[in-house]
Amino acid sequence: MIRALTGFSTRRPWRVIAVWAVVGVFVTIMGQALVFRVTHTDSAGFLPPEYDAAAALRVAREEFGAEPDADAVTVLVARRDGKPLEEADEKRVRDVARKLSAARLEMPWTDEQIPGLSTDYSQVPRVAPAMTAPDKSFALLGARLRGNSTDPGMHSLYRAFHDRAQQEFGGAGLRTGFTGGLADVVDRADAEEGTQKAVGLVMVGLIVLINVLVFRSVLAAFVPLFAVSVVGGAAAGTVVGAALLTGFELDPGTPSMIGTVLIGIGVDYFLFLLFRFREELRRRPEEDHRAVAADVSGRVGAAVTSAALTIVAAFATLGTATFGQFRVLGPSVAVSVLVMLVASLTLMPALLAVTGRKMFWPSRTLAKAGRAGSAGRAGELVARRPLLVLVASVALLGALAAGTAGVRMDFGTGGTPPDTAAAATAREIAGVLPPGVSDPTTVYVTADDGRPLDPAVPAALRRALSGVAGVGTVAAPVFDADRTAARLDAHLTVDSQSQRARDLVAGPVRRAVREATPAGATAHVGGTAAVFADVATAVDRDLRTVFPVATALIALILVVLLRSLAAPVVLLLAVGLCFAATFGASALVFQHIGGEPGVNFVLPLVLFLFVVALGTDYNILVSDRLREEMAHGGPVRDAVSRAVRHTAPAVATAGVVLAASFGTLMVNADPSTRQLGFATALGILLSAFVLSLLLVPAATALLGRGMWWPVRGARSRKETTCSAPVRDGSGAPSGTSGGYAYSGQDGPGR
Repeated sequence: MIRALTGFSTRRPWRVIAVWAVVGVFVTIMGQALVFRVTHTDSAGFLPPEYDAAAALRVAREEFGAEPDADAVTVLVARRDGKPLEEADEKRVRDVARKLSAARLEMPWTDEQIPGLSTDYSQVPRVAPAMTAPDKSFALLGARLRGNSTDPGMHSLYRAFHDRAQQEFGGAGLRTGFTGGLADVVDRADAEEGTQKAVGLVMVGLIVLINVLVFRSVLAAFVPLFAVSVVGGAAAGTVVGAALLTGFELDPGTPSMIGTVLIGIGVDYFLFLLFRFREELRRRPEEDHRAVAADVSGRVGAAVTSAALTIVAAFATLGTATFGQFRVLGPSVAVSVLVMLVASLTLMPALLAVTGRKMFWPSRTLAKAGRAGSAGRAGELVARRPLLVLVASVALLGALAAGTAGVRMDFGTGGTPPDTAAAATAREIAGVLPPGVSDPTTVYVTADDGRPLDPAVPAALRRALSGVAGVGTVAAPVFDADRTAARLDAHLTVDSQSQRARDLVAGPVRRAVREATPAGATAHVGGTAAVFADVATAVDRDLRTVFPVATALIALILVVLLRSLAAPVVLLLAVGLCFAATFGASALVFQHIGGEPGVNFVLPLVLFLFVVALGTDYNILVSDRLREEMAHGGPVRDAVSRAVRHTAPAVATAGVVLAASFGTLMVNADPSTRQLGFATALGILLSAFVLSLLLVPAATALLGRGMWWPVRGARSRKETTCSAPVRDGSGAPSGTSGGYAYSGQDGPGR
């Protein structure tokens, strides 16, 4: 199957390239236009229905008409001269609010929207007075705009609303400020726009630079990046299309995660092909380059397929998660990696067949033998001092893992950059009002039998909530139209996004509500603090499920691929230690030293999957080569030295490229994104350099052929004869038996 695909692609390369160009560009454009129809921004909506916050959201929608895509904006209105609002000012505020609520707001179309595909968010906003500060320094209005807060079209609509409100209140001699919800999102996007573009350019430049330094070629630097960009867009579009067809919703961060993952992984796969293609062109200078491309693509295709399926299997375990953000991330990444796999077996071989030896122009490395270099020295060190290398590697990883002591999970949303207008308005409000006023904890109570709710029930709940330490004021209950349900807004005295708020809601608030709710009525606690308290419970539950399932599945894959029981144990212990080291280093940098509340709640799970899957991927590459070299006979340590020398360039280059791709996330303004970028980049570097090139080879040198127990690491005489290696002048084997047996050596032969 693999050789059939790669063979067709190298025989008909222009057809394959044309299909990918047309279909890839079309799917990319459609995916970008439709992605905001399948993204979902409400964290409570990702909770399982049995959780309290999810039940509260259900009551809000069914009984009070809450809209899932309604974006709240808090509008601050104050006098320009800084004096307290007078009665006439408050009347003008109410009049302008009514005027804003009566006029339709048209969405300005920009180049980012495609008519007919992009959503038109034109609507009549809902604007109503919320409260006036006790010192009359300002009045607050609540504005609601319906739409996906991550869609650029919705951002254009908000800017139009912002300008209209500013103009209307300005005409009445008042100044305005906007914060919360959509205002935070838009201000944040505007503040990060320049940074994101710069980061994108830096990432592209870094990948190109690495390829230029490695291959000393123009085409080898740009062709992989161009191909991976087309395939990445097509993969993201495929995920969006699958979401539209199946009806599942994506987290807003999923598309950007897919892009980052695929650029790194795709360039890695192309690098594996390029290293082996260059090697074989050196060894077979007279042979037609298309025949060489077909042979190389078939051999490396098995390696790439195993690598991709390992990642797919790891992320497939997220299907067992209860938290929706995890559950949709798994299939999204899996589908994307499968698309990249298809491209690795079709588009990439076709590009090799078309470019041939010109892929490495103007480099002259095809005509001369390379030196062993640092890869050879690393192989000799591991072979001479395996125990020292093993102990040093374990000590390094163990020291980093010590950072996990006292680690805490942070469920904060990251907030808005402090220098934005939305952040300044929020600080002005916080200087006068308690933190929980703009984001209350809401209690919904309903009658079980569908009859009108006894007013004494919400009154009792209000008294109970008022007696809870940490709860400030509790607003009077608001009934729905048929009076079968009531809503109470409790304003906490702490920031609703803080750990203190989550502890308060999860403990005393819910306990007071539970004790004050009589038989025949049901009450649920919702709001930001309640949502993240339940998210914490769901995530903890998922970690206990996904970790062992993923470990068992990857262990099974290792047993099948390596045909050994001992090697999988060594590799799993190694990647487990690497995960602990990466997680500990992240906690050390961000929580213990950086002073942040903790590490982001998604970090352990996502980091585990990436480090284990990608670390296992690199380890399989090295382990298969170790096994092959040992099967040729001779001293085990000589085989280890040769294996490290041959695989080090490919693994090191791939690791640096992938780490650089994730590392660009570290300049993001969102603390959780910075943590994810740092942790994943560090985990990949540790997997590539410490595990794959030092720890695993050192363990193999010490265990010898027992590493491959019960097979004992030797092929049968018949198999060895059939695949006898060709050796170059130095005595190094230059043949292969397929699988992961490809090299990145910088010289002729293998």
